[in-house]
Amino acid sequence: MSRGKAAPKRVPMPDPVYGNELIGRFINFLMERGKKSVAQAIVYDALTLVKAKKSEDPVKIFEQVINTAKPQVEVRSRRVGGANYQVPMPVVGNRQDSLAFRWIIAAARSRKGSMAEKLSAEFLDILEGTGGTMKKRDDVHRMAEANKAFAHFARRR
Repeated sequence: MSRGKAAPKRVPMPDPVYGNELIGRFINFLMERGKKSVAQAIVYDALTLVKAKKSEDPVKIFEQVINTAKPQVEVRSRRVGGANYQVPMPVVGNRQDSLAFRWIIAAARSRKGSMAEKLSAEFLDILEGTGGTMKKRDDVHRMAEANKAFAHFARRR
């Protein structure tokens, strides 16, 4: 129950180079302390490095990377009759992107080298189905699979 009306959902600006909204959102996710130009430089350098290795359209590669990294299901804690259950639930659209962004950035930061190199290496690993991001996604999916028995709690309200 909330007072007043819900805040309107803001539409993020597309990025200036490719005009892609998804890349614009990723740049915003990567940005630290309001330094957007730094985040843009990192992402564009990473996409340039990926383009040099794959020689395909970097926007298509980026979208493919994000779609591959998106989780389909996740477990959410639900209290039923004094016990907490990990209930598998489908992940909604925007949250899929946010989780994918978060995992990609975290996995890239744990590598060695410049951030652009780390990000491009993570993108390439995701395309191959390896790397920290894919491990995280598979762990989340495995957790949901293991708790499938509690799925009937998701439908109650």
